[in-house]
Amino acid sequence: MAGRKDEELKDITLLGNQGTKYLFEYSPEILETFENKHPYRDYFVKFNTPEFTSLCPITGQPDFASIYISYIPDKLMVESKSLKLYLFSFRNHGDFHEDCMNIIMNDLIKLMEPRYIEVWGKFTPRGGISIDPYTNYGKPGTKYEEMADYRMMNHDMYPEKVDNR
Repeated sequence: MAGRKDEELKDITLLGNQGTKYLFEYSPEILETFENKHPYRDYFVKFNTPEFTSLCPITGQPDFASIYISYIPDKLMVESKSLKLYLFSFRNHGDFHEDCMNIIMNDLIKLMEPRYIEVWGKFTPRGGISIDPYTNYGKPGTKYEEMADYRMMNHDMYPEKVDNR
């Protein structure tokens, strides 16, 4: 069946809303979901966010990153505008890069209970060094847990060159 019925969209309040408010403090409650109409099939959903910002918890200086979120949905999926607003809510959040990526992944696991998810932050260099934290999760006791282990063990086998950021 193609298309969505109104009752399937009742919990989507941000998409199409012209009165969008941008939250400047970490706000996981803004995330919204919708039903996966294809739970019988494994497939990836990937989000690329090239304008993520957060703050250094010590200096308060801004940190900039491209964030890559890939997941295999189970019953629920994250609505993209709510995800955009959620990621924007890190704008004034002071935390280390590694913490931000784990917080994002934890919030998305709690929200959707995906079969598999990975979050990868590629932060622009500050002080001559870039930090690119990668985290993943596979549903325990399933092939997705094995997939997470494999992808972690084989992650980033070929480090980048400086000129391809």
